[in-house]
Amino acid sequence: MNKLTINFYSLLFLLTIGLSSCFQTKPLSIEDSLKQIPNATVQKIVGDTTYQDYYELYFTQPLDHENPDAGTFKQRVLLGNHALDKPMVVEIQGYNIWTEKAGELSKLLRANQLTIEHRYFKNSMPDSLDWKYLNIKQAAADQHAVIVALKKIYKNKWITTGISKGGQTTIYHRYFYPNDVDVSIPYVAPLNLAREDNRIHKHLASVGSKDCRDRIHQFQLACFKDKKNLLPLAETHAKEKGYSFSMGLGKALDLSILEYSFAFWQWGKYKCEAIPNPDASSQELFNHLVRVSGMDFFDENSLKPSLAFYHQALTEIGMYSYEIEPFKAYIDYEDNLTFNHVFPNDPIRKFDPTSMGKINKWLQSDAEKILFIYGEYDTWSATQVDLKANNKCKKFINPEGSHGTRIRSFPPEMKSEIIKTLEAWLEIKIDN
Repeated sequence: MNKLTINFYSLLFLLTIGLSSCFQTKPLSIEDSLKQIPNATVQKIVGDTTYQDYYELYFTQPLDHENPDAGTFKQRVLLGNHALDKPMVVEIQGYNIWTEKAGELSKLLRANQLTIEHRYFKNSMPDSLDWKYLNIKQAAADQHAVIVALKKIYKNKWITTGISKGGQTTIYHRYFYPNDVDVSIPYVAPLNLAREDNRIHKHLASVGSKDCRDRIHQFQLACFKDKKNLLPLAETHAKEKGYSFSMGLGKALDLSILEYSFAFWQWGKYKCEAIPNPDASSQELFNHLVRVSGMDFFDENSLKPSLAFYHQALTEIGMYSYEIEPFKAYIDYEDNLTFNHVFPNDPIRKFDPTSMGKINKWLQSDAEKILFIYGEYDTWSATQVDLKANNKCKKFINPEGSHGTRIRSFPPEMKSEIIKTLEAWLEIKIDN
């Protein structure tokens, strides 16, 4: 073979290598990969700076996933990206997106985080509020669509989580789409089995110490007995705050007093010793009442951002009522008070217990790798999930814990058991 032939083959080899490199596909950036998701818009934003990149996405979702002709809406989603080889924690919101910060699980697992706003809240509001499209099945289909789209990019372990109504929504999504993720961790999530679940009343009659429950009851009695003097204080307070009440000031004050026991145990912000004595001044009684059980809970403007929650509560996911029998001598209502006041101009909403009953049965039989977090004293723990004999899921109850209970809230031994459970289920090592 002469030199000319050698040079010819050398040149051919170099040309082949050059052409091959021209046709090699360069790996897409995260942003470019996101932009390839159908029916989604992507914008890089400044979010939690602990992530390498942070994005805001809007998914075009059908109002009715079984009937695309019903129309669409835009759903807000946030993505905090560390790396493709990290796990993905999906923060499923029960309301609007509260924060762009990494949640407890994302920090614990050093994971990417996907945060999904719930349909009919804030930036994920349809143009027309047709309530028939607001149910747990449609919301779960929203979350499924987002998760399926992102799973084409992120191939590691997937975990869903949510707090309170977000925890409920996490359960519902997993019920409809059990294979979307590897593990779910709902925090302080009730599973109400009735429109007004009376287990709340039983909880309030037994939670904590008898002495503390007695102090609460005596405080509520003192407020009702002194209502004549509390009303002008409530009126001044409402004017200062700009509150208005569809049910009237008097009933709003009654509701605040009745809500007091629920709020006291739910949040656990005050010691029993902080409850004023029954002979305290009217001003002292009122000041403490609104600190624990604020009247904004019944204010028309304050209620507006949460109308979607109340619609769901009164039609499908349940709520509670206020017991009036212990205070019958001081208030004049025939039945226990419900949350019908939220929709004063609408017909009373009809509750259908079917879906909660089915989910309850599923949790006690077929559900797996769901880890439930509760606080012992939290009023919403009254309707906590009952797993019965299902040992494929686990439940942890933080002693004396409130609605603010998180994994970090538990005593060391219980926290260690939670971590070990997650390590086994996710097949990873967690440094904490």
